Amino acid sequence: MIPWEKLDTAKIPGSDEELRLMRRGKEFSIKLGTNELMNNRLSGSEAALATLAAKQIETLAKPVVLIGGLGMGFTLRAALTVLGAKAKIVVSELVPAVVTWARGPMAEVFGDSLDDPRVNIREIDVGEVIRAKSAAFDAILLDVDNGPEGLTRKGNDALYNANGLKAAKTALRPSGVLAVWSSGPNPAFTKRLRTAGLDVNEVAVRATGRGGGARHVIWIAKKA
Repeated sequence: MIPWEKLDTAKIPGSDEELRLMRRGKEFSIKLGTNELMNNRLSGSEAALATLAAKQIETLAKPVVLIGGLGMGFTLRAALTVLGAKAKIVVSELVPAVVTWARGPMAEVFGDSLDDPRVNIREIDVGEVIRAKSAAFDAILLDVDNGPEGLTRKGNDALYNANGLKAAKTALRPSGVLAVWSSGPNPAFTKRLRTAGLDVNEVAVRATGRGGGARHVIWIAKKA
């Protein structure tokens, strides 16, 4: 058995918590304490976040999409695959080191996705991007934290409360879609989405994308 090697650590802005980038052979893991936040062998549900949202806007010739959280790039790479050549994708990543890891030790995992001309990487809280925009995006994809309950950073709760959902709705264009990834179900969040006036579909997906692994949840919430 190849032992895990710690490659780097990074403080999470606005938190005392620290992310750890780990490697074992060709396997990478990003951990917070005892929790594994992501692993490059488990990408199915994060990719589904992009494919399910893209299905809702497939008739658009030039969709503009905001992705909250770069992570290991699963959602970004899936979005690049399913969206057309004229799409624009803004990726907002709060932790600068995650972008550095993507271009450094995990460059083989990311391939050329970060240099795709459709992509704009911003090292900023996705909440700031959302609050600064009105009718700017056809889709907002949130893979931030472990879902609607803050794990890595308490400030992330502001994305998922009533005010955060109101801001996301404002930032969406008519018929735009808010897609949210979570490690598990959250009935209270489903209720908040509906209270915000969004048409909600809750989808259970497997972590591996091949019928195995843990069950994760993706909310597809559409604006009228």
